[in-house]
Amino acid sequence: MSSAADPLAALGSLPGVTEAVDSVRKAVDRVYGHRVMRRRSGEITSEAALRGARASAALSGADWALEEVRRRTDFSADAEARTVGAALRLTAEAGQLLSIWRQSPLRVLARLHLVAVGSTADGDAVGRPRLAGEPVDEPLVAQPLPSADEVAGRLDGLSRLVLAGSSAPALVMAAVVHGELLALRPFASHNGLVARTAERIVLINSGLDPKAVCPAEVGHAEQGRDAYLEAFEGYLSGTPDGMGRWIAHCGRAVELGVRESTAVCEALQRGAA
Repeated sequence: MSSAADPLAALGSLPGVTEAVDSVRKAVDRVYGHRVMRRRSGEITSEAALRGARASAALSGADWALEEVRRRTDFSADAEARTVGAALRLTAEAGQLLSIWRQSPLRVLARLHLVAVGSTADGDAVGRPRLAGEPVDEPLVAQPLPSADEVAGRLDGLSRLVLAGSSAPALVMAAVVHGELLALRPFASHNGLVARTAERIVLINSGLDPKAVCPAEVGHAEQGRDAYLEAFEGYLSGTPDGMGRWIAHCGRAVELGVRESTAVCEALQRGAA
């Protein structure tokens, strides 16, 4: 595929990206090779989903302790609880949307927003890109919003990129999907949660993390909001250096997610979890 037909291909050779891709692959291979993964991968997947949801909610302003997320059953009491509930629902839904993502990414994004909003759905603004003049509630990202027309055009372009496929590494595609959705904030709410869930879907669907045991959300949260937003500014810049920094940041997030699941594997091996 030519570079014109595969615009993501060139991103794989940006400064720092090759090293990030190699480092991520080695980290993923290590956790998949852990002896516990051979016998109890389902437990690792479930725990990674819980920890990933907790971390994504933390980035969206609901920084609850893991045990609080594990203990709670009611996620409707207040705004923080609703954010945590949305993150949990999105993580659970992601695995059901893998085949649809390959056929219709925009349909998946609409479904993710609907799932995130949940029972608080308010009219026809749910599950569709925002219209001109409609406000956006996004607690983390303060950068100027693209217009509704720009959102529609760029979402269509993103969909075509996904459908066409790319020779670029899975990390590159995942980082671009995440960054583009965060930049566009196409929905009236929950855009950060949706963007990080879409990144999760790409990492699983690509075959890099087929069992969903490398929660990048954990790594994004562990690196902190400031580092997340600084790297995101690099994506917004569109420069080779900025794009490289964003992709490398996403790579580091996957590695930290691997470290989290490796710790779970070690705890299971010791009989401590």
